[in-house]
Amino acid sequence: MTRVSRWGRCGTALGVAGLVLAAAGCAKDATPVASGGAGGGIDEKAPVTITIGDRPTPDKPNDIKAFDQKVKDFTAKYPNITVKSTETKWEAQTFQAQVAGGTLPTVMNISFTEPANMIPNKQLPDITDELKLVDLTKDLNPNVLKIVQDANGRIYGVPIDVFSVGIAYNRALFTQAGLDPDKPPTSWDEVRQYAKQIADKTGKAGYAQLTTNNTGGWMLTTMTYSMGGTVESQDGKKSTFNDAPTKKALQLLKDMRWTDNSMGSRFLYNQEEVRQDFAAGKIGMVLQAPDAYDMSVKNFGMKPADFGEGALPQDGGPHGTLTGGSLKMISPKATKNEVVAALKWIKFDQFDKYTTESVAVQDAKTTIADKGFVGRPGITPLSQETYDQFNKWREPYVNVPVKQFQGYIDSTKTLKLLPEPSNKGQEVYSLLDPVVQQVLTKKDADIDKLLSDTASKIDARLAR
Repeated sequence: MTRVSRWGRCGTALGVAGLVLAAAGCAKDATPVASGGAGGGIDEKAPVTITIGDRPTPDKPNDIKAFDQKVKDFTAKYPNITVKSTETKWEAQTFQAQVAGGTLPTVMNISFTEPANMIPNKQLPDITDELKLVDLTKDLNPNVLKIVQDANGRIYGVPIDVFSVGIAYNRALFTQAGLDPDKPPTSWDEVRQYAKQIADKTGKAGYAQLTTNNTGGWMLTTMTYSMGGTVESQDGKKSTFNDAPTKKALQLLKDMRWTDNSMGSRFLYNQEEVRQDFAAGKIGMVLQAPDAYDMSVKNFGMKPADFGEGALPQDGGPHGTLTGGSLKMISPKATKNEVVAALKWIKFDQFDKYTTESVAVQDAKTTIADKGFVGRPGITPLSQETYDQFNKWREPYVNVPVKQFQGYIDSTKTLKLLPEPSNKGQEVYSLLDPVVQQVLTKKDADIDKLLSDTASKIDARLAR
């Protein structure tokens, strides 16, 4: 969902299996944008200017320095390409307005939830031929590419980052509560039991839930998947969450909050806020992908020894876990020369380190020098052969306690990867946020009524 432009892409060799994107209906209320820009032939030597989104903000001077150096290196390699940059980044609440207003840069990161609606509305250019021209297609995972393909297999974006949700847990709090830090919970019954034990023994929140900025609906969807349910029909035309799995998920949260008192005193969390409190030792467990390690340790000072990552807990499963990620989109207004220049930038910025040993090793050294992380487990957008070779090159530089992710690593061999809602995913998440918030803040919240009312609102959106 929201994991755009802030994930590391270095991990152990974990494959992507069974990633399937459900067909999406055309969002008739979206504003169509003409695809292909000015068209015409391709001249790779002609002067061309592109604008790159996701420039680091002024509060991150080290990131700006690295970004500017990469742009300098790129333009030295391709002197005919002029690069401008902007801080424009994907935000769920504002992105479609930017698309409609034609204010997007030439290339930027967006969420996996967007292409299913953008492709049929011609809001993304067909880049299939240009990908082959810059020799990038062969390095991409064919399963992940389905996210950005139409029914004919044409490609409209470049996946750069893939995640699946597990459960992050504080190993120190586990030890203080008398729990085994090498055995995270694998069922939701265990989550409830462990949360209460942590709260009773340490006085900290045993478990916390994301609830704001679309993350409430996002994590409720994740819980629903883990309990065998779905949020949308396969064709994306109707909501399906007003049934047993989602109700069970909400009842579990309600019980932990009001009966067990095991969720602390804060119930409005976005992604960064929950990671900050988790890193500070205020939270025992929270649903997160493994990349939570990066921000928790680097930005918020968590001890590496305290971070643990387990599988997404299941109920009556195994059912699977939510997967998503980010991709590079190219403006539909881009000319063919601009498309090629943008793809050369994407390859240089994101993929060269995966295919050239010297670049892979230097990137590992640079990452460590910048107090970053090499070897943090995750899922790859690359072909498995490319990724295995990449990890072999970087093995001497791994600086992450990989064994503390063992529960998550094991789950990648057993849990299906289930895609996010294919139609208006961010709108669905946004409308589900208040449901989770009310369950956690109002003791008399009526789960059946909340879901029924919200289903009506979402069905109206999906039918447009």
